[in-house]
Amino acid sequence: MQVAPPVASIPGQFWTWRQQPVYYVKAGERHPARPPLLLVHGFGASTDHWKKNIAGLSQDFEVWAIDLMGFGRSGKPDWNYSGDLWRDQLHEFITEVIGQPPVLAGNSLGGYVALCVATQRPQSAAGLVLINSAGPFTDIQGTTKPDPIRQVMGSVVTTLFQQDWASYLLFKYIQQRSVIRKTLEKVYLDQSAITDQLVEDIYRPSSDPGAEKVFASVFRTPQGEKVDVLLNELTKPLLMLWGEGDPWINARERGAKFRSYHPQLTEYYLNAGHCPHDEVPDQVNELLRSWVLQSAQQ
Repeated sequence: MQVAPPVASIPGQFWTWRQQPVYYVKAGERHPARPPLLLVHGFGASTDHWKKNIAGLSQDFEVWAIDLMGFGRSGKPDWNYSGDLWRDQLHEFITEVIGQPPVLAGNSLGGYVALCVATQRPQSAAGLVLINSAGPFTDIQGTTKPDPIRQVMGSVVTTLFQQDWASYLLFKYIQQRSVIRKTLEKVYLDQSAITDQLVEDIYRPSSDPGAEKVFASVFRTPQGEKVDVLLNELTKPLLMLWGEGDPWINARERGAKFRSYHPQLTEYYLNAGHCPHDEVPDQVNELLRSWVLQSAQQ
C-alpha cells in the first residue's frame, strides 16, 4: 500500500471567548450558494486531526475547524467541561466569527457537541455530519439487566477518579507517547495512517498547563442531554458516517439506534476505525462534499 504524503497543518488564529484563547483554522472561500463547514474534533484531538479534510474540502467550501476549550491550542482553565459548555462555545463562535450557519461535522465527542448545537441552537446550524459520534442514549426499553458487580466496580472506578491523585496518575499514564500510539493502533484499521506527527499532535496539547484538570473534569461532570432526546428534536439534515472497524462502538448497532430516532438520516459505513475522517479522508471528503452540495440545493 502506498503511503500518502504528509499534509501540513494550516496556520490558525485565536478568538477570545470568556477571556480565554480559542484556536481556529480557516481555509477556502465563501460561496453564496453553499454553507461553510465547521469541523469539530474528538476527545484529546484538535484542529490538527482535520488537516487532510481541510486540504480536500477547502477547494469547494469555506472550511473552519476549532479547538474545543480544554483541547488543542485553546485555553485550558480549571472549568467544568461539558457538552453544554462546548455547545455554547461553538454557538458563539458561529455567531461572532463565522457569521453564517455552517454545516457542522463532528467526530466522536465532537459529534455529540455538534448534535447539541444543531438541536439546542438550531439558528447556528445549516446541517449536521456525525462521524462515529459519541453520546449517551436513554435505555428506554430497560432490556439490559444491570450486572451488580459491574455497577459496583463502575461506581468505585468513577469515585476513585474523582480523586485528584488518581485522575492525575491515570492522565500521566495515558499521556505517554507510547500509550497514545498503542491506543491509535487499536482504533485505526490502517496502521500506516498512524504517523509520528499524529502521535505528536495528540501529545503536545496534553503537556499544556491545566490539561490534567480538563481530563479530571470529565469524571466529575454530569452527562448532558441524551442522544435520543436530541435526535427527536433535530430538524436539520443529518449525514452519518461510520467506521465499521471501531473497537469502541458497534457501528451497525449504534447506527440502527440513531436511525430509529431519526429515520430521515443518510448513512454510510466505511472500512475504517474510530476516526475515518483521518484514516480514509478521500472517501469521507467525497461523501461529505456530495451530500452538502445536494442538501444545499434542496
